[in-house]
Amino acid sequence: TEAPSSPYVSGEDVVKLTLALKIARQDLTKAQVELNTMRADYGDVVPRRDYESQEKKYMDLLEKLEVLQKDFEALQKEYSVLLEIHREAVEERDHFFNELQEVQHSSTPRPDWAKCAEVIAGGPERWSILQEGKSSDQMVAVLLEEIGAGVLKEKDTFPALGKGDKVPVYLRYEGQVKNKKLNKKDVVNILREIWKEKVSADQQKGKQSNLPEFFLSYLQKCYGDAAAFDWAYTIHETVKLYRSNEAMSLFYDILSGKRGDGLMCTGAQLGAWAFRETGSDWAQSSAEISVRGLSTALRAAFPLKSSEQLQELLDASRPQAGSPEELIDYRALFAEESQSLGQAQPTQACEGDVR
Repeated sequence: TEAPSSPYVSGEDVVKLTLALKIARQDLTKAQVELNTMRADYGDVVPRRDYESQEKKYMDLLEKLEVLQKDFEALQKEYSVLLEIHREAVEERDHFFNELQEVQHSSTPRPDWAKCAEVIAGGPERWSILQEGKSSDQMVAVLLEEIGAGVLKEKDTFPALGKGDKVPVYLRYEGQVKNKKLNKKDVVNILREIWKEKVSADQQKGKQSNLPEFFLSYLQKCYGDAAAFDWAYTIHETVKLYRSNEAMSLFYDILSGKRGDGLMCTGAQLGAWAFRETGSDWAQSSAEISVRGLSTALRAAFPLKSSEQLQELLDASRPQAGSPEELIDYRALFAEESQSLGQAQPTQACEGDVR
């Protein structure tokens, strides 16, 4: 049989075990404390791999946010500009609307110009010609001329203005003067003859005469002293009426002192000025020149004329010339009777356009 254990050995083992148990419990408590501390300290810690992955996503999103922020700021600025433009547009709209309201209340309806054809001599056909290409203001002027012409024809006499110093010399008369009842064509022909005579007289004297005085002397020479004032008043009233006619309007302006005598010259004078630029003598030359040469001469002679005005002069010569080098009758273009450049009437050009 097995011998019983020694009491000493058993007692020693118990003490050791008890001590070891105590130490183990202390170590367990310490480890538990450390574990709790680590759990508390590192409870929010994630694995590095997850952290790096989330960090990359964050940086990408941050870049996108910065781009979107810049776009937003640009759109915000654009919106502010558009808002200001809209505000100005609204103010402008309201302003124009108010103006429209005022115009609608204060303005008169646009006239029905077709009604004028019923009272104008010549009927619709003539009125259609008179109003072609004209503005409302110009049509009013034409209508006033037509009405004035009718009134002028009904007058048998004009009351003279007297002989005061303020009265033009060609109108200085007392009493009544007879209305010669001239039409527009008659007056234009008379004006053309007056200018021809004046140019000839000025060339002979070597100086320019006063138009009002020459006008009276011409009428006295042609019609006598007694009838001269009848013609003077008739012509004066006619040219004052027809302001849309360039020759009549200019003649009236010169008579009344609004413009100088040098603004009128004949077609022959214009031709002489232009032809001088070709290096030839107007009086002695055969007056044949190419269209190309004519273009050069006109541009040199009339530097203040616009390209459109010079082109009209050149176009007038084209029916006589098939090519730029073909010769044309130069002086015929400037003849007083020509319907090309002379326009069958004195020409406005000299003083302001010719060198």
